Amino acid sequence: MGRLLSGVAAVRWGELRDATGDPAGRVPALLSRIAFGDEQAARRAVDELADAVCALGFVVGGATAPAVPLLLELAVSPTGLCQPELWALLESICRTEQWHSAAGPEHGPALRRQLGWEAAARAAVHAGRPVVERVAASVRPEDAVPARRLLRAMDESPPFPTRRGHGR
Repeated sequence: MGRLLSGVAAVRWGELRDATGDPAGRVPALLSRIAFGDEQAARRAVDELADAVCALGFVVGGATAPAVPLLLELAVSPTGLCQPELWALLESICRTEQWHSAAGPEHGPALRRQLGWEAAARAAVHAGRPVVERVAASVRPEDAVPARRLLRAMDESPPFPTRRGHGR
């Protein structure tokens, strides 16, 4: 395993919007506070990050999918804080289908973009399945139980089918 959060710099956060519609430039700082802050700072950062990547527990944005592998990295880090909250956030992201449930046969470009965000976020969670399965096999219940809940969410919320004309 490399340096914690080494992949954060590869994302062009300033070009993305978070789940509230705001610029996602604050996401790297929030991830860093979770990884390297004290427990109180990490807890506040998790709350803020949850709003940024999965607002209200069911709305994602353009920054959600790139954040997922970093959230998973923090959730499995041996030095990580707020791991139960991170697992729950990943589960919420996986179950999100706000825009897909609202999509009708005719919808505009904004909805197509939002459908793309949802599909990409769910696909990003599913891409982490091998890591989640490894943690779910742990003998430590505090690690295995939330990972098993995420696996159940993955099984109950498979990736969205690819739709023609739905871009990101």
